[in-house]
Amino acid sequence: MTVRVRFAPSPTGMFHVGGARSALQNWIYAKQQGGVFVLRIEDTDAARNKPEWTEGILSALDWIGISRGSYEGPYFQSANAGEHRAAAARLYESGRAYYCDCTREDVQARTGSQYQGYDGYHRDRGLGPGPGNALRFRTPDEGTTVVVDLIRGEPTFENKLIEDFVIARGDGSPVFLLANVVDDMTMGITHVIRAEEHLPNTPKQQLLWEALGVKPPIWAHVPVVVNEKRQKLSKRRDKVALEAYRDEGYLAGAMRNYLMLLGWAPSGDREIVPWSVIEDEFRLDEVNLSSAFFDEKKLRAFNGEYIRALPVAEFIDACQPWLTGTGTIAPPPWQPEEFDADAFAAVAPLAQTRIAVLSEIVPNVDFLFLASPLIDEAAWTKTMKDGSAELLDDAVAAFEALESWDTESLKSTLEAVGAERGLKLGKTQAPVRVAVTGRTVGLPLFESLEVLGRERTLTRIRAARLRLV
Repeated sequence: MTVRVRFAPSPTGMFHVGGARSALQNWIYAKQQGGVFVLRIEDTDAARNKPEWTEGILSALDWIGISRGSYEGPYFQSANAGEHRAAAARLYESGRAYYCDCTREDVQARTGSQYQGYDGYHRDRGLGPGPGNALRFRTPDEGTTVVVDLIRGEPTFENKLIEDFVIARGDGSPVFLLANVVDDMTMGITHVIRAEEHLPNTPKQQLLWEALGVKPPIWAHVPVVVNEKRQKLSKRRDKVALEAYRDEGYLAGAMRNYLMLLGWAPSGDREIVPWSVIEDEFRLDEVNLSSAFFDEKKLRAFNGEYIRALPVAEFIDACQPWLTGTGTIAPPPWQPEEFDADAFAAVAPLAQTRIAVLSEIVPNVDFLFLASPLIDEAAWTKTMKDGSAELLDDAVAAFEALESWDTESLKSTLEAVGAERGLKLGKTQAPVRVAVTGRTVGLPLFESLEVLGRERTLTRIRAARLRLV
């Protein structure tokens, strides 16, 4: 039997990081088993679906390494609507489903509770199809439904506790439960790997598989992804869009590595490992049962490690979208003609050790490409104290006299300026840094001054001195 797994997102918004994890788990499992990864776009929610969301899914998968052409599909659920309706008709004709015209208010009035499930009122009343009549599945009165799950063992559900659930609406359109089952049958899906939030629906889906005369797939419900408050990640509350992380400057390799650690870990005391190790070692039956905490701080740390591991030339290439404002990246504060590729290449190794996401490259190097620095007013107020004006005067005089404009000469010169005032180098260089770069933190100062050059450095220090008059 050829293993066939599927990833079935809905094109109703940005691509969720939890969905990205599920896609990767399915992808790896299919590769390990010599199977097939199927992409199905569940696009039946016409009111919320947008073509750009579908393209967003495809491009997000491309980014994390599941590239177009390497999987089967994409298929679109809407194209299978005829099969959905045919399956609903077969279930009705075989007696496994019946029509019901009860409203929610009707059920509440009979049961006396808004929390009570459907009471089976129309089970044997012989109501036929008609406008407003929903089709309900006839759940067995006795026995149990056993879900064979590669992660959770064999969860068992009593059939009498499963209400007769709706499989087609009053307008005849099948609901998600039925459409999902029919699509999986049509596509020959053998394993369904998805988040545990779908587990409560699984016995219903398994009953549908059996009623339609097809052996159910093997299930694997991975732990749900939660935030720091142990709440399920929500698009309304949490930062969950994969595209947002991509556009902020997270590397695909770091994101893949981190997502695969949500509920699973490679062998040994290690977390940052080559992708080939993850592909080789990942096992569904080793996935944890407890919820997986999506820790953005940890992800940032991961990403910083991946950035520092890049060859410098690759780091320079990776920064280009933020330096040029291409694609979905906002343009930098300088004009294209102001950018100096050689200057950036000179400071790139310094920047590479200091940023955690690629978007941070812009505030670290903008002083090199702007006519004047963008002054952080809070930094200015904090740094430019009594005596700063005189210190800047001395720095200008000392720098003007330098024969060699290099890092070591600049450092020793400013160190001497501070020593005459009884200041350590850290206190001495702070006003110079703000005058030249506009900030109190950033790249090493003296390497930066060497790249910026004598004329521009002195111009900026003089401008800051005039502001202190």
